[in-house]
Amino acid sequence: MKKFGTQDGHSPRPAASAESGRPSPPRAPLRLAATLAFAGFAVSVIAGLLHADTATANDHAATFTEYARSGIWTAVHLGQFAGMALLISGLVVLLVVLKAPDGALAWAALFGAVAAVAALALYASLQAVDGVALKHAVDAWAAAAEPEKTARFATAEGIRWLEWGMRSYQNFVLGAALLLTGAVVVGARRVSGLIGYLMALSGLAYVAQGWIVGAEGFSSANTTPTLAGIVLILMWSVWLLVSAWFGKDAQARNRRRG
Repeated sequence: MKKFGTQDGHSPRPAASAESGRPSPPRAPLRLAATLAFAGFAVSVIAGLLHADTATANDHAATFTEYARSGIWTAVHLGQFAGMALLISGLVVLLVVLKAPDGALAWAALFGAVAAVAALALYASLQAVDGVALKHAVDAWAAAAEPEKTARFATAEGIRWLEWGMRSYQNFVLGAALLLTGAVVVGARRVSGLIGYLMALSGLAYVAQGWIVGAEGFSSANTTPTLAGIVLILMWSVWLLVSAWFGKDAQARNRRRG
């Protein structure tokens, strides 16, 4: 009995798909997920490079002066939101594509998708506070007459503290989404498990950022976990992109070996 081959003169559909050069249905969504995730990372990095951040972030007088001078502040934050939306869309599509088996992995995929959507909602609120409300507050402070400056500064600082709180919780929830998605990637075995481990590590980096921002604001202590998060997302998103577009499905390889 032949394990692979044709029967009654009809070729299997996956082979026909491969010969035509088009991805089979399960492969195309995986490529979509990988492309969305990488595009989200790239857009976020580009927008971040345009962010005004030469002053020490916790020196509010210096940072508010810099923010008031920025003419692209709102556009930069809109770009950051677009990047996060693309990244999280990639995570959600990936969780759907992986089709986690019943049991713990299925629950991990469900809660991972919920956490990803919640992280995007929190990020939208965060960018509204940071990209719109804070900009108006610092502009009003910079333009105010001297007797009004103290009150205007207090208003801007209050919005800044609200930003700390929202970013802290957004980091926690995004970290949870990455941890759960990483677990599903490892368990589903559609792509290299190392991608899942890198996702989980990036999730831990975001959890650490959430704790530090909540406790200390944008202090220098947040530099290491922030850089770690960026590098780890770069690593797994590129690896996932290459694997999805040029690699072979791990499940298919396992079936052939079987």
